[in-house]
Amino acid sequence: MRNLLYTIIFIITCQPIVSQVETEEIVVDSLYKEDQFYVGITYNLLGNKPEGINQSGFSSGFHIGTIKDMPINKKRNVAIGIGIGYSGSSYNQNMLINKNETGHFTYTNLRDIDAEYTKNKFATHMVEFPIEFRWRTSTPSEYKFWRIYTGFKLGYVFANTSKFKGDLETLTFKNNKDFNDFQYGLTCSLGYNTWNLFFYYALNPIFSSDAKIDDVSIDMSAIKIGLMFYIL
Repeated sequence: MRNLLYTIIFIITCQPIVSQVETEEIVVDSLYKEDQFYVGITYNLLGNKPEGINQSGFSSGFHIGTIKDMPINKKRNVAIGIGIGYSGSSYNQNMLINKNETGHFTYTNLRDIDAEYTKNKFATHMVEFPIEFRWRTSTPSEYKFWRIYTGFKLGYVFANTSKFKGDLETLTFKNNKDFNDFQYGLTCSLGYNTWNLFFYYALNPIFSSDAKIDDVSIDMSAIKIGLMFYIL
């Protein structure tokens, strides 16, 4: 009898606690925000290549940053995102970057000099500033949803490198002033839950008008296709 009494008292005492836990579980954040951090990997292509310049091997990109999510409607499934991040991109191709006797950079199609090589690439490192218009099917209690984010991305190139390994010699250059300091383009991310396709189309060239092959400006621009992962 005493044991039964203790059991009843225990159940009555614990019930408010259980009720409180259950109440806390169903409480949702009506002022929720989404996708405030991003990590992406891309395959990098070169658009507007000079005649005879081709890519070879795998040209990769890595992107990471944070975005301030600012919903603009009552349902909070439409938002503006403004952020900051880092982007590193490499491009394997057959354009040799070298210096002449006056210290100026020169650009040559490796086919024209019949050079054998095992590596020839250039890379950029940027601080990037994405601006996005965001539409999604999220709710305060739904964490798996469809999204379409379109926008604009401005990047500041704080470092660049080029490297050649071949029968001529090994050539490595850093901070080539012929790279455009600012690079910008249009972006689009779309997908469901974790997996999102990402696309970037540059609106200006990688190199300035001072970079030329046979007195013709190198108007190559970046096109990036890959996957973007968003984290709350």
